[in-house]
Amino acid sequence: MRTFTLTLLFFSLTFAQAQNFRGLDKSPMDKASFPASYRISEKIATITYSRPQLKGRNFADIVSFGKIWRTGANEATELRVFKAIAIGGTEVPAGTYSLFTIFGAEKMTLIINKATNLWGSYSYNQDEDLLRFEVPTTNAEDTLEAFSMVFSGDDMPVLHLGWGNTRAAVPFNVL
Repeated sequence: MRTFTLTLLFFSLTFAQAQNFRGLDKSPMDKASFPASYRISEKIATITYSRPQLKGRNFADIVSFGKIWRTGANEATELRVFKAIAIGGTEVPAGTYSLFTIFGAEKMTLIINKATNLWGSYSYNQDEDLLRFEVPTTNAEDTLEAFSMVFSGDDMPVLHLGWGNTRAAVPFNVL
């Protein structure tokens, strides 16, 4: 009987400990899809990224201009392409990639890199770049507290990135 009681106590404590969930992530994960409608199951592309928050800071204080950025928080942002697309005339075949950016005062360089499963941009290797594409940045009147990405358009799709007052739009074609 004593063995049974100890076994029951052990499993009860183990089960109780397993129910301790950690708190909410400070930079929650999100996903943007094209086409953006959730009712369309055959996607062309998806982006999975974490959404850092400003929390009283400025965009330029968090994202160093002229330096590689993971385009979000935590793991490097993941781009999955299910059907070939073209950005700036460069084909991006179906596959999984990392998405990095380099922001400047008036432009952003979008980088699609062949390496995957990276934490941040610490092990970024430029030799793995599939493409680099520059787009102008603009300043919006409204402020986005959380870094955000969204796709828009049908015939001429566009990936929009925004945080704080900074905005960028990356047009692409479906091949």
